[in-house]
Amino acid sequence: MYSCQQVLVAQNSELIAILTFLCEQSHKLTNMGIYYARQLYFKSQKGIGKYDLEKVYKKNYHYKVLYSQAAQQILRTVAESFRSYYGLIMAYNEGKISN
Repeated sequence: MYSCQQVLVAQNSELIAILTFLCEQSHKLTNMGIYYARQLYFKSQKGIGKYDLEKVYKKNYHYKVLYSQAAQQILRTVAESFRSYYGLIMAYNEGKISN
């Protein structure tokens, strides 16, 4: 189970600007990963592998501005979410789960 820790940031405009930038870039990288995984699934019925998104976006600006471990974790989380989704689709089609 995940938890969230709230951190109060002092009125330091430089720090707030940096944190805002990093959050925006991670959000954009997440959206790019989701878009690519969806397009791959809809066009070729293929699932995304754990490291496939990293290979695709390694040269991307949004990937480069983040620390590499953070960017990798973002893309691996997207891949993990889609693997879970594919598993649910297969289980539903096999009748293991219902509405």
